[in-house]
Order: sequence, then C-alpha cells, then structure tokens
Amino acid sequence: MAKVIAIANQKGGVGKTTTAINLSASLAQLNKRTLLIDNDPQGNSSSGLGIDKYKVTKSTYEVIINDLDIKEAIIDTMIDALKICPSNINLAGAEIELVSQMMRENRLKNALKEIRDVFDYIIIDCPPSLGLLTLNSLTAADTILVPIQCEYYALEGLSQLMQTVKLVKKHLNPSLEVEGVVLTMFDQRTNLSLEVAEEVRKHFGNKVYGTIIPRNVRLSEAPSYGLPVLKYDPSSKGAISYLELAKEVIECT
Repeated sequence: MAKVIAIANQKGGVGKTTTAINLSASLAQLNKRTLLIDNDPQGNSSSGLGIDKYKVTKSTYEVIINDLDIKEAIIDTMIDALKICPSNINLAGAEIELVSQMMRENRLKNALKEIRDVFDYIIIDCPPSLGLLTLNSLTAADTILVPIQCEYYALEGLSQLMQTVKLVKKHLNPSLEVEGVVLTMFDQRTNLSLEVAEEVRKHFGNKVYGTIIPRNVRLSEAPSYGLPVLKYDPSSKGAISYLELAKEVIECT
C-alpha cells in the first residue's frame, strides 16, 4: 500500500516543485515504485521530468473533474520506477469547477483508491495556494511534507498552512500528519540561512529533516533540460542531498 505524501506550502518560490521532482526521482532510484502527481496548473513537475505539457491530453484535470481512471493518465518517465500523472493549464479551471461538485474535496482521494497497491510512494505536488486543489491533495494524503526556504520571511504564512492542516484533520482526513519539514536553498556562508534553520527547528523540533537542501546551480539548471538533478548531474550537491532526503523519508515509513 502506497504512502501518499503531499508537498505543500502556499508560499511560492520555496523549492516545492524542485522537491517534488527530485524526491520522487530519488525514491525511484532507491528502487521504490513511485508516482508523482502534478496537481499544480503550472505543470512544472511535468516539464521538469521532460513531459511536453502542451501535448498532454490526459492529465490530473481529467482525473479530478471528469472522473477519468487515473491509470489512463499515468505515463512513464526516464526512470523505470518513476511514473507521473501530468498536469497542464487546464487544471487552472478546476478550482472554479470543483465548487459545484459533490464531495469536491475527495475527488483525488477517490481516484487514488485503484492504484495505492501498485506503488510504494505517491508524491503530490500542490499549487502554491490553499484552494480546492490543495485541499484535494491534503484529503488524499497520509502526510504533508513542507519545504521551507532558508531566507527572510521563511515562516511567514506557515501558521495559515498549519491551521489548514488542522481543519483538514478535523473535517476531511483525520489521519493526516506532518511528514516533516525540509530546509531548502540553504547557503552555509550566510548568517541568515543559519538563523532561519535554527528558527525553523525551534518551531518544528524533530519534524525537521536532518538533510538540508543547499543552494545549487545544478538544481536550478536541471528543469530546463527536463531532467531531475540525479540524471542531470548525479555527483552534484543537490543530487546527493535529495538522495539523502529520500533515505530519511524511507526510514520514517
């Protein structure tokens, strides 16, 4: 039975999609059958794995809105153990269309029932908002993984995210837990990164992963080639860090 992890933070630019792509790729590299669900209308997880989102005809949108069997939307990637359910701009309309749907927060959860025994991990890349797409992700997930960038205002808005998690637990998904918090964009040369890391640990304690994702040029370059950093430059600090993070996630399962 797959563990379903939603990667969420309503603040943009925190390394959410980078984490979704590279954690998924690293889990697959460690021989875990992994599915990445791109639930963000921007479709960056899809393009980051070499998928031409403009040519996608069966996507997360059709799964959530039109009850398409998710197995029909899942496609292969360049890593054998990694599959993806891609996204494109059509998903942007889903927020409005979901408003009138019955059981609107449960659409993704219901879609995943058929495939949970096929994978070891299902990773959901959420949009940078707390709308109905993110609520669908949190309702479907076992846990939420929160990337936090080591920059000023890092903790801004996190109380709102935690309040949303609390409400989802109360009304929609009682078993939802915080998987962990991963520090991203860490620059050990700056006092700011060190101070933010310390502050995050004060707030989240042992929920903060030991692995820290550094600022890394290779991590930034890899998406433009449609590759996870493991395939773009496996010896880079970014690739090594995400492999270590994947090992931590596996140990906690």
